[in-house]
Amino acid sequence: MSVFVNRILNMKKIKAIGFDMDYTLVRYKTENFERLTYGEVLKKLVSVLNYPEEILKLKFDFNLVQQGLVLDKVRGNLLHVSRFGKVKKAQHGLDPLEFNDQNKTYANRNIDLSDDNFQSLDTAFSVSNGVLFAQLVDLKEKGLNLPHYDELADHIKEAIDICHSDGSLKNYVAEHLSDFIIPDEKLVNLLETYKKCGKKLIIITNSEFYYCKLLLEYAIDPFLKDHKSWKDLFEITITLSSKPRFFNIRSHYLRIDPDTGLMTNHEGAITPGVYQGGYAGKLQKDLGLKGSEILYLGDHIYGDVLALKKTFGWRTALVVEPLEDEINAIKKSDPIQLKIDEYMAQKEDQEDILDKLEMDKYLGKKFDKDDTGRVYAKIDKINSLISEELKEYGKCFNPYWGELMRAGQEESRFADQIEKYACIYMTKVSDLLEHSPRTYFRPIKRVLPHELI
Repeated sequence: MSVFVNRILNMKKIKAIGFDMDYTLVRYKTENFERLTYGEVLKKLVSVLNYPEEILKLKFDFNLVQQGLVLDKVRGNLLHVSRFGKVKKAQHGLDPLEFNDQNKTYANRNIDLSDDNFQSLDTAFSVSNGVLFAQLVDLKEKGLNLPHYDELADHIKEAIDICHSDGSLKNYVAEHLSDFIIPDEKLVNLLETYKKCGKKLIIITNSEFYYCKLLLEYAIDPFLKDHKSWKDLFEITITLSSKPRFFNIRSHYLRIDPDTGLMTNHEGAITPGVYQGGYAGKLQKDLGLKGSEILYLGDHIYGDVLALKKTFGWRTALVVEPLEDEINAIKKSDPIQLKIDEYMAQKEDQEDILDKLEMDKYLGKKFDKDDTGRVYAKIDKINSLISEELKEYGKCFNPYWGELMRAGQEESRFADQIEKYACIYMTKVSDLLEHSPRTYFRPIKRVLPHELI
């Protein structure tokens, strides 16, 4: 896969490269992890939040939700939103909203994610959250005694937090690493290449040290050629960083002994080693670098990219795992899209003819009603052909929501966020191996509508 460029990024000027760990440095088998999360959250909803045991019969459907959707917590809907905040597709529980109902509810509304009534599903690990919300709303509509939609959303989020804090998820992953983690030799090759070229490598993760150590030893250490351990590869490792707070709230660092896990208060400059907590401002100052000399790669727009870009001006890269399936679907759908384009060109020709005929009528010129009838008939036939092709086109993408990066003809809100806040983006970090550590990434000139003349 390629690296996709939104803004100029000269890697020659990048002196330090920071990485998130989960879903960035360390790749997960996403469907497996989300299925695990789904099951554990169901258990917590029953055992901790007193939900009826009937919900334990629910089955996980990975395709039911895709990254980038929005929850309408008040109305119990899942939304696919365009870059302009307009709802292009909506689902209540498990049932798609009819166009008239959707239009009545959302036609005059822009979805504003600063509104607490909406919740964004922006990460790869938010799929189980959305699936549970949709299924529980559906059970509520079928008569099961469940809280209102907004409480459902909050309770699911609370249960997910419990699963993370009590070790339900990470302890299981730790005991079954091969079921959830993807070792990537190309990634390690990339990291060692960057190290040889003088780049400082840094990890900034919200995971605990013990979990970070376990995953890095599994995913990175076996492939190292020039280093004995991941600890030698990364100059600074910061665990439990509490992103996005790490990028805008001052907090003290604890130093960790990587052999024993023992933590001590840290005073003075941040030097090579392993830490917990801290603040990005101090890290940048102690590195002696400008924000433009640091590149940070993560998988979460709000947790990894947005805050640091606004606060410190670091350069940013986003890992978008579902993009691989999206690109494959686009390639598969190309012949269908060509047919749709051909039919649309024919339709536009007929519409031009129709406009001329109807203008003749308004201008009092010779007008034959049968002529317009024949044109309408041709347009209807073309519409039918387009409709059939659109059905085939849709089969190439998510069966419920269609394209990830588009909402109808417009870019999706998710695509818009990537464009706004990521200098470059890719499906996995090792995609960078196709490019030199000194690459000058330049975006393709965007074509504006008036430039197509």
